[in-house]
Amino acid sequence: MAIIEINNATKYYGSIKALDNVSIKVEKGQIHGLIGVNGSGKTTLIKALVGIDTLTSGELKVFGENVFENPSIKARIGYVADRNRFFKYYTVDKLIKFYTEIYPTFSIEKFDKYNQIMQLPKKKSINALSKGMQMRLSLMLNLSRNPEVLVLDEPTSGLDVIAKKEILGFIINEVEEREMTVLISSHHLSELEMLCDDMTMINKGIVTSQSTVSQMKEQIKKLQVVFKNPIEMNALNDEFILDVTNVGSIYYIVTSNIENTEQKLKALDVSIVEEIPMNIEEIFVHTNKSKENNI
Repeated sequence: MAIIEINNATKYYGSIKALDNVSIKVEKGQIHGLIGVNGSGKTTLIKALVGIDTLTSGELKVFGENVFENPSIKARIGYVADRNRFFKYYTVDKLIKFYTEIYPTFSIEKFDKYNQIMQLPKKKSINALSKGMQMRLSLMLNLSRNPEVLVLDEPTSGLDVIAKKEILGFIINEVEEREMTVLISSHHLSELEMLCDDMTMINKGIVTSQSTVSQMKEQIKKLQVVFKNPIEMNALNDEFILDVTNVGSIYYIVTSNIENTEQKLKALDVSIVEEIPMNIEEIFVHTNKSKENNI
């Protein structure tokens, strides 16, 4: 069952098209990653998803209903923005009290359980907390609401390595225990690679790739190649070859069609052709390079 359904989402700011027919579905209990360079449209899409902004055209539903001006649906969604905008003169204690009054599902016991690990000073005012501490606070407050859907925009920004590991652990536990559904945007692609079931790549408001992490890794491959004799670089020009680098006699070739590229290499008299693993960050870079070259 799709909890989040985004169909042909398009958004203009004046004459600038921030989103161009973006479609995403997220099933119950899944963690879906949203990745793209700065200005690709991720935050625009997220703001529409949580009901802060509207689309120019297209459809966006959570639990089968529109989110904008729909308090009953918004109450079921947790949202952690890339910049936290709390009442800066509130103390942590006072903010917790505010959340208990606004959100009936908020659990002080759950917050305190998280805070045994995070150790936020409850008597401190929000503006006295560091950026990382404010991000921890936002994540803990939203998780303590027991949301059915959690939307995260750069949630590990400003967190140290230990806090990051703990927070991601909190999120995974909520998914496992309550089948919470998560949409997460982050520049830390190695984190998303370990965390997400599926990923959507966006470039200039357009979806460039959408699949499971394992499928994404099947789309682009890297080969380590040694030729028997020196070759000219232009011999490797090909629509499927996305990048070629070399260190001495060893060439590293990134391709979007491994069968085609291997056939081409055999014709060039190679002595070694070996596939080597790529991570999501490398795939992201080459996918976006390819997209730029085709524009």
